[in-house]
Amino acid sequence: MTEEARNIQDSLWYKDAIIYQMHVKTFYDANDDGYGDFSGLIEKLDYVKNLGVDCIWLLPFFPSPLKDDGFDVADYQSVNPIYGTINDAERFLQEARKRDLKVITEFVVNHTSDQHPWFQRARSAPAGSPERNFYVWSDGEDLYKDARIIFVDTETSNWTWDPIAKQYFWHRFFSHQPDLNFDNPEVLKAVLEVMHFWLKRGVDGLRLDAIPYLVERDGTNCENLAETHTVIKQVRKNLDDNFKNKFLLAEANQWPEDVIEYFGDSDECHMCYHFPVMPRLYLGLHKEDATPILDILKATPEIPSDCQWAMFLRNHDELTLEMVSEEERAYMYNAYAPDPRMKANVGIRRRLATLLDNNIDKIKLMNGMLFSLPGTPIVYYGDEIGMGDNIYLNDRDGVRTPMQWSADRNAGFSRANAEKLYSQPIMNTVYGYEAVNVESQELDKSSLLHWMRRIINLRKKFRVFGRGQIRYLEPANKKIFAFIRSYESRSVLCVFNLASSVQSVSLDLGEFAGHSPGDLFSGTQLHQIEESPYTLTMAPHSFYWLSLSH
Repeated sequence: MTEEARNIQDSLWYKDAIIYQMHVKTFYDANDDGYGDFSGLIEKLDYVKNLGVDCIWLLPFFPSPLKDDGFDVADYQSVNPIYGTINDAERFLQEARKRDLKVITEFVVNHTSDQHPWFQRARSAPAGSPERNFYVWSDGEDLYKDARIIFVDTETSNWTWDPIAKQYFWHRFFSHQPDLNFDNPEVLKAVLEVMHFWLKRGVDGLRLDAIPYLVERDGTNCENLAETHTVIKQVRKNLDDNFKNKFLLAEANQWPEDVIEYFGDSDECHMCYHFPVMPRLYLGLHKEDATPILDILKATPEIPSDCQWAMFLRNHDELTLEMVSEEERAYMYNAYAPDPRMKANVGIRRRLATLLDNNIDKIKLMNGMLFSLPGTPIVYYGDEIGMGDNIYLNDRDGVRTPMQWSADRNAGFSRANAEKLYSQPIMNTVYGYEAVNVESQELDKSSLLHWMRRIINLRKKFRVFGRGQIRYLEPANKKIFAFIRSYESRSVLCVFNLASSVQSVSLDLGEFAGHSPGDLFSGTQLHQIEESPYTLTMAPHSFYWLSLSH
């Protein structure tokens, strides 16, 4: 391989990566104050490495009033003291690099906390001054009326009156999170300084939080505007001019035709979440019908060859239902949120295992789809052991409980008195830490944890999953979801039985006639492919990854 080719491969590392998402506070408490911290995270890095993932995504760890779990940033260039110091964060980055683990962090640039010095300065400055104009202000609430309210459970307007400024400030999220004004060049300058601050310290990528809302224009819905894309292009150019092998991940909960604009012509974000796929995986599984999954994937446009989708089953937020029809949303609520407390905003605040009623076959099936669909898979901390949630906690806190390390006190997360913990660990008989924990699953070779390590490491052996093309087979049996992934000389057939019963499926594999498919998990050769349709019989909620050759 030439030096140029090697550099290109290195710059595309994110296409082959598997990302593990966590919050510093949830993982391990090293100083017994009830909160996870960077020192504790360092102690548990070998666990993350042994899981087989390549990259850690950290939720916000910056100084914050913590009204929105750190997404209300009060200082971009420091660390919240409850998680440690800037030196602890730098030590964590160094220790991750020693283990060949990359790290991406949050880049919350749509808004700040109202406690950020920028906002405190803005509200006290004269109207129209450069300081005031760091944020978006108005004398009334008439502007931007076509913009939807995102947090419908808590907010009634995107404008909030500030008694000090004696004006209204604009916010797309909570009323304590004023939006920055990207029409002011000084805002972008300040944001780029923050980017440099963390990338120079060893961060490998930045997740651009809530970027569809960066710029506002009256008479529009204030989403996906051309001016927003101009800002992102400037961020990307600055990144490319100053750093190598770093990447930007766009959080844009939009339809695929809108999301692909955030790739630009390979001059905006390297990766974007594919939000609409996620609820349709659950929809297809519950309906035992591949049609919802196929429809959204076939409606997804092509993206630049050096760009990538980010795929996930669950994360720190609610399972969002914004990108489904009203009929589909009603179906999802009925199927997956029978208790009203399971709902949040326009979504469902539950974890993977609880959504799937702790059915191990369904959990494996969903992960099988996650790891074989086009894109980079993201695993949410604790889902690798089947952690549950607590619907009695506020907002999205129910899916952000302490990592369950053992059956010891406080789930092995902390030696602090229980009342000091930022949140109680799950304690019920099914998902509680005495039943579900890392220590017990380490000892059980048939556990979900061991299976997750196996599928992660298997996927890493085959670049076809991160880089290959996809062709949907669409068999007559709609309970079967099947496709072929192809890259260079390798092809892999992926077949999923969405039904709770045994199913038979016939697939047109004539182009591979004469070849006997090999099961990637076991190495077993199946019966030879002929010109006639190839028949497979599948157990309930099972799947195959089968190696093919041309």
